[in-house]
Amino acid sequence: MSAPPPGDTPAYLSRLNDDQRAAVLHGDAPLLVIAGAGTGKTNTLAHRVAHLIAQGADPQAILLLTFSRRAAFEMSRRVERIVASLDGPASNLARAALQWAGTFHGIGARLLREYASQLGLSPSFTIHDREDSADLMNLVRHDLGQSSKDKRFPTRQTCMSIYSQVINTGVPLGELLPDVWPWCAEWEDELRTLFSRYVEAKQQQAVLDYDDLLLYWAQMLTEPSLAASVGGRFRYVLVDEYQDTNRLQGSILQALKPDGRGLTVVGDDAQSIYSFRGATVRNILEFPQQFEPPARVVTLARNYRSTPDILAASNAVIGLAEERFEKDLWTDKAAKGKPLLVTVRDEAEQARYVVEQVLEQREAGTILKKQAVLFRAATHSAQLEVELTRRNVPFVKFGGLKFLEASHIKDLLAVLRWIENPRDRVAGFRVLHLIAGIGPKTAGKVLDVAGTAEHPAAALAAFVPPAQARAEWELFVALVAQLRTPQSAWPSEFERVRQWYEPQMARKHEDADIRAGDLLQMERIAATYPTRERFLSELTLDPPDATSDESGVPLRDEDYMILSTIHSAKGQEWDVVFLLNAVDGCIPSDMATGSSAEIEEERRLLYVAMTRARDALHVMTPQRFYVTQQSAQGDRHLYANCTRFIPASLLPLFQPHAWPVAKPPDLNTPAVPPPQAVIDLAARMRAMWK
Repeated sequence: MSAPPPGDTPAYLSRLNDDQRAAVLHGDAPLLVIAGAGTGKTNTLAHRVAHLIAQGADPQAILLLTFSRRAAFEMSRRVERIVASLDGPASNLARAALQWAGTFHGIGARLLREYASQLGLSPSFTIHDREDSADLMNLVRHDLGQSSKDKRFPTRQTCMSIYSQVINTGVPLGELLPDVWPWCAEWEDELRTLFSRYVEAKQQQAVLDYDDLLLYWAQMLTEPSLAASVGGRFRYVLVDEYQDTNRLQGSILQALKPDGRGLTVVGDDAQSIYSFRGATVRNILEFPQQFEPPARVVTLARNYRSTPDILAASNAVIGLAEERFEKDLWTDKAAKGKPLLVTVRDEAEQARYVVEQVLEQREAGTILKKQAVLFRAATHSAQLEVELTRRNVPFVKFGGLKFLEASHIKDLLAVLRWIENPRDRVAGFRVLHLIAGIGPKTAGKVLDVAGTAEHPAAALAAFVPPAQARAEWELFVALVAQLRTPQSAWPSEFERVRQWYEPQMARKHEDADIRAGDLLQMERIAATYPTRERFLSELTLDPPDATSDESGVPLRDEDYMILSTIHSAKGQEWDVVFLLNAVDGCIPSDMATGSSAEIEEERRLLYVAMTRARDALHVMTPQRFYVTQQSAQGDRHLYANCTRFIPASLLPLFQPHAWPVAKPPDLNTPAVPPPQAVIDLAARMRAMWK
């Protein structure tokens, strides 16, 4: 595909700026779009996809990879709206939605299921979320006797984290342990045995975990015939948030498009902040040189979000990075004052300052929803949460219990997952323990029967349960038989499972009436998926953070402010932003200064936080922190310095502000005469020197 000749730019691209238009009109050669914060990245990518369709590309031959299902849905809707606005035959394609838009893990799951027979996978494999994967890891760990060691063996969650990081980073276990988990290095041999047995258990039970979806996809593409088949079905591959990809994801893209033709990646190296998930900034920094000739780089620098003063300070902070793509964000918005660098005595005063400013901004017309407080770690907001509650200021904090981690939701999903795949022992154990009268020993027998039977429903019907479980068992067997028949229809299956589970939930939870609302909400979500398999796969891979993600924030107040970690705030924006604890030890975290790479990522975290603000930015610097449980010195105060990422050379870009401000004396108020005892003492003190 070639770009239109100069002067012949399509009308639907007229609202794009020159750099955005250059990215959209680029041809088939590999393209890297460096999209700074607030520069219209999503709009640019949507227009590029729409332009490809307008130029004749088949929507089903376009693979669009994002980092959330919601982002893929929103991108697809934008593309459809743009194409629908066109005149002529191309507008008819608006009704043909992008069939291959989704997350890396979601697309991987679809491809693996489609090619399962060629990969030695069961087509009915189920996908474990992180918690279920850790449960299976723990079962294997227990079988190996590693949970009864005389010395402390790594926990199931630690084992799972080590395993996942080895898979996603490609760093050998022997190198990773001394560097990241030095206290686990003595267990290297035992961990190798554990991970090997964990893989065997997954294969025996026909389950995959998150990491398998990328690992199997990448391995599949090492087979030339499969690589040609998968790569050949996608003429264009476009990737959003490329700075957040890991080694496996980078290798998948290279295998799909070895010469880079049709490949577009969009991202910002300055916002690469997820190395703890295995992401590597090297993917985006080294992308142009992966091809010959090198990929074209288009930089989006015009910012539509922040004021010039906020951008000047943000540019200066990231400008001190050791390695980056050069860009300086700019805007034509009116200036509204420099970011405030606020000095307070301690965290208590920090909390009081934030609440007073929030309420003052609210009285001036900035509603609470347009204000946010950001922090490096979830614990940093504890003092503020107390103050907000005391002052009756409603807030929502991102980073609490995830929706799918609630036990009643996990119970119901386990029923669906075990019916889908009777070999899944983690799901099966959870389901069988819901039935009154069935304990671990009986559950193990049932799983042995169901996991090996050619017809699981018939095998369950033939199983003789304990007498006290017989009535409940018959109801459950009837449910399984019903849902495993070809005539069973989705999403009515979900309703039948919910109706079976509600009595079990009433027996298990005192607040069952409240939890029932979550089940009904989940049923409405289920109705948006075409099949049970798609529902289980995609919900597991991209779960809502909380019930509020799908049904609105559960508050009585119509207005509320946002509290969020910086990691959770990426991609968001607010009129007013307060950044807590911008001091060394917090930003950068004292746990993330072991290497220059870690320190550089902490610098990027500060940059991400600052660029969330539209009109006003308050950077808070408490001077001391109260620290408890210090074994050597007891409870004490630690004194802090402003973050190293705002050195003295950058201070002119901020407005210094000490709080509270001492009030000048009121000259109209007559002075109160000192007590006579003070006058007498003063006289005696003067007399000493006569």
